[in-house]
Amino acid sequence: MDEGRAHEAFMRRALELARLGAGWTRPNPLVGAVVVRDGQVIAEGHHAVCGGPHAEAVALLEAGDRARGAELYLNIEPCVEFPGKRTPPCTNAILRAGIQRVIVATLDPNPHVSGRGVARLREAGLEVVEGVLAAEARRLNEVFFHWIRERTPFVVLKLAMSLDGKIATSTGRSRWITGPESRRLVHALRARYGAVLVGVGTVLADDPELTVRDVEGPPPLRVVLDSQGRMPPEARVLSPGARTLVATTGRMPAGREGELCARGADVWRLPSQNDQVDLRELLRRLGEETDSLLVEGGSEVAWAFLSPGLVHKLAFFYAPLILGGREAIPAVGGEGVADPAEAIRVRDVTIEHVGADHLITGYPTPQSSG
Repeated sequence: MDEGRAHEAFMRRALELARLGAGWTRPNPLVGAVVVRDGQVIAEGHHAVCGGPHAEAVALLEAGDRARGAELYLNIEPCVEFPGKRTPPCTNAILRAGIQRVIVATLDPNPHVSGRGVARLREAGLEVVEGVLAAEARRLNEVFFHWIRERTPFVVLKLAMSLDGKIATSTGRSRWITGPESRRLVHALRARYGAVLVGVGTVLADDPELTVRDVEGPPPLRVVLDSQGRMPPEARVLSPGARTLVATTGRMPAGREGELCARGADVWRLPSQNDQVDLRELLRRLGEETDSLLVEGGSEVAWAFLSPGLVHKLAFFYAPLILGGREAIPAVGGEGVADPAEAIRVRDVTIEHVGADHLITGYPTPQSSG
């Protein structure tokens, strides 16, 4: 195996290890580390939980004295000391261990680190190779790369629909359109992202809990858009086990706010736009709480996020069935566009089987109105 292919093979292993921390490390990036000597992996590690040991520290501890003269593969450059940092800088650990060469996929976009980690290693005489599987590494940490720069959540719009694009029948029934494998994956997405959001219409129609079940993972912050205060205090989304935030406006009656707070909800009164919660202000506030947001609908909420360009990624589940009906609820509501030329274009589309369903993911092209 030539050196280029060897670099890619070991970096792919680092990316696999990094994925093991999904949902647990936020707002830190997902990081995997592989120590290689004489073409053989001698130690591995990943960042398992925010505040815990970094991937480099875990792998170097496992390698022990064997790390001297070895190579270290990382999907993101090692950290350095900066104000407020809670864990020891990994560059120091790498130098103490006697690593000879470090191969990294990407630089860290954190302005406290960016470029300083690899510079510190080079200043100490280590060889550093950059850019191995860089695109894959950036995609893996797309949440971190967005949040650390913008300080607003990375927004994923998830919808589950029939082949004809309906999320509920004309009678409002939606359980179940997609199969159990898709529903299990949705729970994995909830564990992956820091918050999950629905509109109050979804609460009234489906009464969801919005918790993580069937998979291991931390519960997300549950967010409900309710500009008028229609959410009943007995809604299941207020059940114990996860924090619930109700985003509203000055139109919510004070009595309803008191009832929701008594059930443990946090109520944010935000500015309104067209009599609805100002979503940009909501995202600004949420950026202080979490790095990512999974928007699960409904139809009007989907368009409210899509039309101003607030969605960064799409996850659309299609079930092999047709609902039909003029009054059936479409996946995306709102006013829509007047001409196909104005449509929101989607790039980097991928399609995968999930049981009998198909999951289509992609990235909306930024709109000029956003």
